[in-house]
Amino acid sequence: MHPYLFFIGDFPVRSYGLVLMLSIVLATGTAYFLAKQDGRWHEHIPDMGIYCGLAGIIGARLWDVFFFDWEYYSDHLLEIPFVWQGGMAIQGGVIFGALAGIWYTKKHGIDTWTLADIVAPAIILGQAIGRSANLLNGDAFGHPTGGAFGILYPATSLAYQTYGGQPLWPAEVWEGQLDVVIFAVLLLFRTTSHAKGQAFILYAILYSSARFFLEYLRGDYVTAGLMGLKSAQVTSLFIVLAGCILFYLAGRQPATPAKPAATAAKNAKGKAAKKLQ
Repeated sequence: MHPYLFFIGDFPVRSYGLVLMLSIVLATGTAYFLAKQDGRWHEHIPDMGIYCGLAGIIGARLWDVFFFDWEYYSDHLLEIPFVWQGGMAIQGGVIFGALAGIWYTKKHGIDTWTLADIVAPAIILGQAIGRSANLLNGDAFGHPTGGAFGILYPATSLAYQTYGGQPLWPAEVWEGQLDVVIFAVLLLFRTTSHAKGQAFILYAILYSSARFFLEYLRGDYVTAGLMGLKSAQVTSLFIVLAGCILFYLAGRQPATPAKPAATAAKNAKGKAAKKLQ
């Protein structure tokens, strides 16, 4: 783990913040590619990346503060803005980012659900890259494996301060890997005929399902809530149940045929040829 990549004078360049920014930039770039491939609204993606990225950072931080670490931050209010120390909850980031996306699409007359379907793979790809930031920072770690298998964190990390030199479950690593799998599944799903909104809803169902079970391996917080579940599990369970209902209801609407890149390119060339004529 390398929390500090290098120093510019006395100013540390932290791996957490750098990888987090990289995840937003690459997710935005992927969303731009997917939207341009689809032939709609790609010119709005860079602006949406900025708005949704900033909203996501704020939401991820506030979600972590109020739902995971309020016992600490209630006595250290001035440290709430210190995002470089770690402590970002992806569920809050997605929710706040989605709200910013809804605001933007409504403002510019864009079909919210259709665009959400287009960029859903880009969102989960950004999450996968973001988990690398957690690993480099030594947070979002698992609890002890009880054996010789697991990640050994350095003495300077929060994981070591919590569990010492015990091997810990690679919870953040496995989540990042599962996010890549979900990314591939969503790309495949977009090649099929599906109703508007189903691709984004499928993203929410798949990620929340993975997160629910991975929480059993997480050791960075252990506070149980409703029915003995952690707060992230309660949120995930609600999203899965609501998502399944919405997926079914959306499926009762007319299906949207897949729009291959070749078809989109052909249409674009046809429009260009007409202009030349």
